[in-house]
Amino acid sequence: MTQLAHDTADTDRPENAPVSIDFTDLRRTLRESAYTLTAFPLGLASFVLMVVLVATGLGTAVIVGGFLLVVLAVMVARGFARLERFRLRTWLGRDVATPAYRCPPRDAGFVRRSVTPLRDPQSWLDVVWGVISFVTGTFVFVVTLVWWAAVANGLTYWFWERYLPDDGRDESLAELIGFGDTRFADVALQTMIGLIALLTLPFVVRGMALLHGGLAEAVLCGRAELQQEVARVEGGRDAARGAEAASLRRLERDIHDGPQQRLVRLSMDLGRARKQLDQDPAKVAETLDAALVQARETVDELRSLSRGIAPPLLVDRGLRAALGELMVRSDLPVESVVRVPEDLPPHVETTVYFVVAEALTNVAKHSGAERVSVQVVASPGAVTVRVEDDGRGGAHLGKGSGLAGLAQRVAGVDGTFEVTSPDGGPTVLAATIPV
Repeated sequence: MTQLAHDTADTDRPENAPVSIDFTDLRRTLRESAYTLTAFPLGLASFVLMVVLVATGLGTAVIVGGFLLVVLAVMVARGFARLERFRLRTWLGRDVATPAYRCPPRDAGFVRRSVTPLRDPQSWLDVVWGVISFVTGTFVFVVTLVWWAAVANGLTYWFWERYLPDDGRDESLAELIGFGDTRFADVALQTMIGLIALLTLPFVVRGMALLHGGLAEAVLCGRAELQQEVARVEGGRDAARGAEAASLRRLERDIHDGPQQRLVRLSMDLGRARKQLDQDPAKVAETLDAALVQARETVDELRSLSRGIAPPLLVDRGLRAALGELMVRSDLPVESVVRVPEDLPPHVETTVYFVVAEALTNVAKHSGAERVSVQVVASPGAVTVRVEDDGRGGAHLGKGSGLAGLAQRVAGVDGTFEVTSPDGGPTVLAATIPV
């Protein structure tokens, strides 16, 4: 009997365990409610200041004071814009961008410093937001407040309804819509309205937050996103130019140190053989054999250099075959997973190939690893490359191991490149190349 009771207690223990409650949705609703409810006072303040300052400034534009009032209106609008971006980040959790405002030179005078904000398009977008935020702020404030009031009224009506004065002539909501004239019908109707408002409250508040926040993000952050895109494209273009220049310098150096020197020696051997035909015919064969060796080695080096420019196997048979050849030629055992389509753009295939090739070269030269794994996987819109080894670690972009040039090459095609290599390993190289 004791054992049976013990087993029963063990069986019931999970059912009696404390239940954890997830308040994530509640906190989100409260943050969004705070955002929409504070939109009205902020919109009212910005609307009044913008209208008063801009109207007064334009009305008195013929004097210096009017001009300064317009400048003041622009600076005030910037302040409200910064506050709205802060609200979007903290209360709505949006990763919004901050535009780069035009700044005057350090040696600019008073007039130029005052005119510079007026020449910035984002400043006038901030002024526009200062006006229209009052319209949307009022709307979302009213809707949010009405919904919260409906929840509070419906869920507490049963308590304070008894204290309402009744002179016998007033009709309740339940009586007006035909639910009956009893107190129970009135309380039941109000409670049902409160429950419906409570269930729909998160969706209504979220819709109001999306309305006001979406318009704020479009006006206050749209130009910033365009600026970031332009900066990213310019950075990718500069990285591509830098990578191309570095490749050309390396190719020139390799040709000068390798094939060019061998061709010079080959020409000297052929010249020596020509002289030996008359002076020492017995040594002509030996000289020609040395010249043939130089010619073969020159051809091999030229093939190696051409492989660094555009690997023939990559051009002829595609990325899978080229990666397979790289892994077969690797000095270390390679565990590979390659899942890529056959119709990748040429620049993507070339970048993926050189990422893997440079990574395997670095592993063989610097890591002291015993194994390496390579994953090349295509997903919608990108190809991800991951190379991991069990070496000593400590690799980073600034050690001159070719990783900096590789990162530059990946940036040239708008990709991302990361190296994680703590001391003691493992080293993980990850690149994402957009398709």
